Amino acid sequence: MPILNLTMTREEGGATSGQKAELIKGFTKVFVDVMGRGEKTMVISIQEVETDNYGIGGKTVTEIRKG
Repeated sequence: MPILNLTMTREEGGATSGQKAELIKGFTKVFVDVMGRGEKTMVISIQEVETDNYGIGGKTVTEIRKG
């Protein structure tokens, strides 16, 4: 069973339900096109991370975005 974990920052309210559905559909299609399998068993997990919980170079993304 193929499993894809997608993690992205939650900004400006995060992704809508419709956008998440499109991501799931699109990533599934790409996997099937490349691997030739998995259409009915593909699992996509989407996590949205608050920018306070994600850091680069010792600073939170929130700090970085403030400049």
